Amino acid sequence: MKRSEINSAIQWAADLMKSHHISLPVYADWSPAEWKEHEAETGLIRQLMLGWDITDYGRGDFDKIGTVLYTVRNGSDTDPDAGVPYCEKYLIMKEGQRLLNHYHVSKTEDIINRAGGVMQIFLWNADPKTGKQLDTDVTVYQDGIKHTYHAGEEILITPGNSISLTPYMAHIFGAKAGCGPLICGEVSKVNNDLTDNYFLETSLRFPEIEEDEPALHPMCNEYTK
Repeated sequence: MKRSEINSAIQWAADLMKSHHISLPVYADWSPAEWKEHEAETGLIRQLMLGWDITDYGRGDFDKIGTVLYTVRNGSDTDPDAGVPYCEKYLIMKEGQRLLNHYHVSKTEDIINRAGGVMQIFLWNADPKTGKQLDTDVTVYQDGIKHTYHAGEEILITPGNSISLTPYMAHIFGAKAGCGPLICGEVSKVNNDLTDNYFLETSLRFPEIEEDEPALHPMCNEYTK
């Protein structure tokens, strides 16, 4: 991805959240220079990879595949004294944009439609032994109510509603076309994006960046640069 594309997407996401009266921590607005000024006091933020994140999964078609994320709080699966024993994120998506098909082995997560359009989600069971996608019915809870769906069936989540995804439940979700942009929330167990994402489509979680202009804000995987 080009840095200019990343800067534009982050600014768009920040403006959309503000329009829905969603505020982020103070360091969400810090420039790279301000991050350097606060380096001594932000060790935990850096360790837990809090802050802005963006990906097109290496596909080069961000308007269709990818999302802007912001991790508000998290812990560590290797250091129990770091952070908190849960994770909270925002995923901000343009109309028609989606994530790639993937599942988690450790993480259970609630995906919440916080504001905006309609969240479109598709679910499959993944075989714990092989990791392969199965063509079997999926049973899932939505705000405490049990539902059963056919593999790959469209599920629509409107604002204020959520769905609980458990380990080995493969999922694709995004902002349904024709319904406007979407702000999703994620509340989950401690999140480790480096070890607990199992993709069923070819992907690159953190894309390479073409530096065509200065960074507006550093991303969560760039703090050590």
